[in-house]
Amino acid sequence: MNAAQAALAAERDLVQRRFAAAAAHELRTPLAGLRAEFEEARLHPGQTDLPRLLDAALRGVERLEAITADLLLLTRIAEATHGRRQPVDLSAVARAHVAETTGGPDTPDIRLRAAASVVVDAVPALLDRLVANLLDNARRHARHSIQIQVLRHETTAELVVADDGPGIPVSDRERVFECFSRLDSARCRHRGGTGLGLAIARDIAHAHNGTLSVEDADSGARFVLRLPIARNAAGRP
Repeated sequence: MNAAQAALAAERDLVQRRFAAAAAHELRTPLAGLRAEFEEARLHPGQTDLPRLLDAALRGVERLEAITADLLLLTRIAEATHGRRQPVDLSAVARAHVAETTGGPDTPDIRLRAAASVVVDAVPALLDRLVANLLDNARRHARHSIQIQVLRHETTAELVVADDGPGIPVSDRERVFECFSRLDSARCRHRGGTGLGLAIARDIAHAHNGTLSVEDADSGARFVLRLPIARNAAGRP
């Protein structure tokens, strides 16, 4: 092994160890909460509010399940795209998610502008998850509104999800896609989520030969997804 290969292997090992440490920390937090609740109940059984204890335990279990499910998904994205793609209308996927989200409690105003048909070759379930993660991220950080656009260029489909929240500093635009990332800005992860949503979204984009990035916005954050137009939709055989 030459020096370049050794350096690459060392860097990969460092990334894997950091990821393992971050995952262990995220799993340990709800486990520690569950343990504290149960130990307190065992010490003072006569003073235990059982319904409250069960509610807290269920919330902890649900968080553990969500983190575990997202970790498993991260390991399977590349494999899941092999030979399973089919034409999917990105505009239809966006419309479906907006319809599901609109009208809920504390939901910001969501405005969608979508071209009539923007077809990409994708695994439907993965593309659905990508759009869901972007919309969920925007919903959790938006102050009042979310703007969504689906555009069709000559060879590229483009999905733009913009919110009017605190925005993302240029220096943090790559960090937000790291697993379990926490920003020092007002856009830190304090309103739910597993900390893996944007990492999953970017991995899905890359697995479909696309890109996902944070781009300039007048205010708030602006996420831009670009995917190749389906070959037939682009007029190629």
